[in-house]
Amino acid sequence: MSAAHCIDESSVMTTPLKYKRLLLKLSGEAMMGEQGFGIDTAVTERLARDVAEAVAAGCEIAVVVGGGNIFRGLAGAASGMDRATADYMGMLATVMNALAFQSALEKHEVPSRVLSAIPMPTVCESYVRPKALHHVGLGRVVVFAAGTGNPFFTTDTTAALRAIELGCNAVAKATQVDGVYSADPKTNPDAERYDKLTYSEVLARDLRVMDGAAIALARDNDLPVLVFSIKEEGNLLKVLRGEARCTVIE
Repeated sequence: MSAAHCIDESSVMTTPLKYKRLLLKLSGEAMMGEQGFGIDTAVTERLARDVAEAVAAGCEIAVVVGGGNIFRGLAGAASGMDRATADYMGMLATVMNALAFQSALEKHEVPSRVLSAIPMPTVCESYVRPKALHHVGLGRVVVFAAGTGNPFFTTDTTAALRAIELGCNAVAKATQVDGVYSADPKTNPDAERYDKLTYSEVLARDLRVMDGAAIALARDNDLPVLVFSIKEEGNLLKVLRGEARCTVIE
């Protein structure tokens, strides 16, 4: 049974895709669900189902996962740990998340590979750009782990970097809200939501939807950034079709 048979076929065969190759940035918190720590298997499988739906619609997908549900390097550094050591620990957390997400994808019969920027051959493949391009070209979902492999870089920067390396049409950043706001809409009911922003506006207003290095990298390579809510099931396919309520940064 293919990935297309694991989902509602009527939902994927109609509208053409605006983005044919996409880099999905998933935070560790997205995989945590409401637990407060760790990996919520049911939530992770629901996220994988959204990716399966996108693959069935004909999109080539790569994923960068964060590790904040397990360990966050900045938090470790703030508590007195050496920053580089803390960042390496955070990278290892992303490997755990990547393996969990691969497992969820395989349950939906979506072929996938985990590629780590830190070599660990008994666990997953090492990141090499031609290898990643080969997998994506064969229709496999590539899940990138261990960030860039270097401390002091976030997984947001990794997402922009890998998207450029793979020739993706856009980066889709999955969040808990339906776009970029001037303030946290959960605590400020007067927060303004933006439909469109330029890279310069994001940096000048310090909106922090992604870190400055990621936005600058996207800007310098004309890579659109789409900020959307992952909480709505099936929203990823809407993003690919250009139908989702999201903020477009370009």
